[in-house]
Formats: sequence, structure tokens, C-alpha cells
Amino acid sequence: MLGDAFALSLKNLRHRGLRSWLTLLGIFVGVTAVVSLMSLGNGLQAAVSSQFGISSTELLSVQAGGISDYGPPGSGAVEPLTTKDLEAIQDLSSVKRAVRRNLVSSKIEFNRKIIFSMSTNIPSGEDRKFIYEQIEAEILVGRLLRDWDSGKVVLGYNFYTDSNEFGKSVRPGSTIKVQDRNFEVIGILEKKGSFIFDNVVYMNEEDLERIGNYGDKIDIIGVQAISKDTIDRTKEDVEKALRKSRNVKEGEENFEVSTPEASLATVNDILGGVQIFIVIVASISIFIGALGIVNTMTTSVLERKKEIGIMKSVGATNFQVFLQFFIESSLLGFVGGLAGALFGTLIGFVGTFGINSFVNSDFVPTINFFLIFGALFGSFLIGGIAGIVPALRAASQNPVEALHG
Repeated sequence: MLGDAFALSLKNLRHRGLRSWLTLLGIFVGVTAVVSLMSLGNGLQAAVSSQFGISSTELLSVQAGGISDYGPPGSGAVEPLTTKDLEAIQDLSSVKRAVRRNLVSSKIEFNRKIIFSMSTNIPSGEDRKFIYEQIEAEILVGRLLRDWDSGKVVLGYNFYTDSNEFGKSVRPGSTIKVQDRNFEVIGILEKKGSFIFDNVVYMNEEDLERIGNYGDKIDIIGVQAISKDTIDRTKEDVEKALRKSRNVKEGEENFEVSTPEASLATVNDILGGVQIFIVIVASISIFIGALGIVNTMTTSVLERKKEIGIMKSVGATNFQVFLQFFIESSLLGFVGGLAGALFGTLIGFVGTFGINSFVNSDFVPTINFFLIFGALFGSFLIGGIAGIVPALRAASQNPVEALHG
């Protein structure tokens, strides 16, 4: 019986032609919006995650900033971290190492063209090995920097591509100018899929200080805890040490201590909120589509009174009549949802490649079958719910009146 009802429902939907397609439009638009935008949101989250480029769960990041990060009104001054702060952190028993990191916005010249990017320092000794591990520095061509290298740099992958802003690939042995000083390129890092790390110039501390002239100022302090189990205690110890070093009270910190996971979680929370908003907006279209199904099925009941009368006169029960119209309504929602899920997945797939290209990420888009199944089930359910009232009206028809109506 159920199979016959489905077959008859499909036949009736095909016969209604244009009206059926117009009814599907609202469900189609809503499901397309939900599936595509959720897929794009997931792709964006993955692309953003790839930009952090930090592998350790025991690493804290310390930067200037916070509640009192600005000086007197009108000054716009930020109190930077200094070597005094670094030493205060290094003295903590819960800290395995604290490494100074500086970033210098640099003018870079090659092939008679100028671009602007970031230069950063690679520390010496054991800290050098640690930083290489944290940024997962794998060499593509050439070699990594060593302690005794002076006037030499290693570049991120994007400098190596023929499509870079210089219009020519930079290779080991090339000479580039950074802040009007000549440097020999000795290595290119493998692609990390990060618009940050793939565009950075890496050089030794002395060379960076020479072009940046930052003295004892520090942009970031990387702090490694004794173990990942003590990360929370280390964070508290670092905050206490910096309050004392920078002479600020609790609640008035002019610095921030965070983990890569915490920073990523904040970004994901923001993107998650955007996705929820998107779903709410798209649900309006689905609701309109549901109203369209109600209207179409109500009209169908009025147009098919004689058909209902014939069905009842040959022995069809009220439940069988109800089931017939309920299945038709559910199929309207399902077909609209199926088309929307397929089209939305295609948009999400193509859009994710666009995001990858924009942020230089290597994230491979995947098909979210759970999302597609949820969209199909939801659209089928919405179609069924929208058709309950018209189906009940059809089932309650008096066969005699229906045949004469």
C-alpha cells in the first residue's frame, strides 16, 4: 500500500508541472542557503585553523595588550613587552623556556619590484631548534639558518612561486633587499598553506635588530610549559610575574597570555555565531516554502474532490486518503530539499576552493554527508508537517458530496 501511495504521489506531482516546481522553490532556496553557507563556514574554519601554524599544546603566547593597553588619553601608545618581562618569565620554575620573537614590517626589493611583508627573528642555540619545531619548518630547497649565518635569510614558500608579486621566483643564491640592506637567500620553506607563514622573511636575531632597531622591545614571547599538564599553572605564574614586572594590578593587565587553542576557539566561536545567524535567516525561506506547500496542497484537495470521492466509493479509508496527500506533501519538501542539498554542496565545494586560494590554504573540501542527510530529512519532515492540515481535510471529505462537488 505504501509503495502504491508513493508511486501515485509522484505521478500526481509530475502532472501538476509548473505549480509543483514553484512550490519547491522556497524549500530549494532555503536548503541551498543552509547547506552552502554551512559548508563554506566549515571550510573557512578549517582554513583559519591552518593559519595558526603552531604544533605544540604546551606553548603560551604573550603579547602587549589588554584592559590598559593604551597610555594617557590621546597618546595612543601601547606599552610593549621588554627584555625585563622576558627575564621575569624565564625565572619561573613552571617554565621550560621563554623565547623572544620580533616582527618587523619590511620593504622587500627583488627583480626591481618592491613589496611589503613581515620579517621575523630565529633565535640561536637550543631555542632555534625549538622554534623550528613549533613552526614546523621543513626546507623545500636550500637549507635552514644556522647560528653563524649573517646577512642571510630563509623565505616562506610564496616567494618561490612564479606568480609572486615580484613576477619572478626567488631561489637560493638570489640576493634580495630587506629595508634597503642586501641579504642572500639560502633556503625556501615548504608550503604551509598559511598566508602568514608562507610570506615571512626569516633571519637571525642580529640581522633583524639591525633592520628593525627595536632595542629591548619584544613583540611576542613564546613560553613553553614544563608539560602540557601544567599549562594552566604556567599561565597563572606568567600572569603573576608580568603583573609584578610591569607594575599593574590584577584586572588592569596591559598584556595578554593565551594558547593557540584558546585563540582558535575564539575565532571558531565567532564563526559559529555567524553560522547560526545564517541558518536563522535561511530558515525564513524554508518557512515560506512550507507555506507554499500548504497552499498547493489545499488547492489540490479542492481540485481533486471527485478523485477523493471515487477513492472512498471503491473502499479507500480515511487513513489511506490522508496518507496519499501526506506523502505528496512530504515528497514536495523532499524533492526541493534534494535539489537544494545538491546545489548547496556544489556551491560550498567551489567556494571552499576560493577561500583556499584567498588565504593560501591547502585544506581539501569534503562532502558533509551528515549535513546533507539532515537537510533531506528536515525538508521531508517540513513538507509532511505542512501537508497535515490539507491531508486531514481531504480525508474528511464526504464521498457523496465529493462526487457531486
